[in-house]
Amino acid sequence: MKKVLVIHGPNLNLVGIREPDHYGTEGIADINAEILVHAEELGLDCEIFQSNHEGAIIDKLHEARTAFDGVVLNAGAYTHYSIAIRDAIAAIKIPVIEVHLSNVHAREEFRHASVIAPVCAGGIFGFGKHSYLVALDALARMK
Repeated sequence: MKKVLVIHGPNLNLVGIREPDHYGTEGIADINAEILVHAEELGLDCEIFQSNHEGAIIDKLHEARTAFDGVVLNAGAYTHYSIAIRDAIAAIKIPVIEVHLSNVHAREEFRHASVIAPVCAGGIFGFGKHSYLVALDALARMK
């Protein structure tokens, strides 16, 4: 059974409260529950992690190198400027799929650039919580 890690970055603990026009009104606990159900349906063993701290996300990515077969990562604002997270993704040599709840290209200009995209297997954005589910579908099908 493939093991996958879902990482929620900064401020995603406030989904459902923070900017509902962009992120929806469903809370992170409900989204996580759907992620776990979908992962099980796909035959994936899934762990979910959330942190507002860059170093904790990097540590979890390093751990994933030997403990998981793939990662779904919503790096939040770190997407746009964290070279440290980019370097961690490049170093771990397992597929990482970048996800975002909102369509980052339809938002503020600074959100259009992703420093992590070049080292990710792919990216899915703009489908709300379904971005995570589609990413799980992709990981389940990757060799």
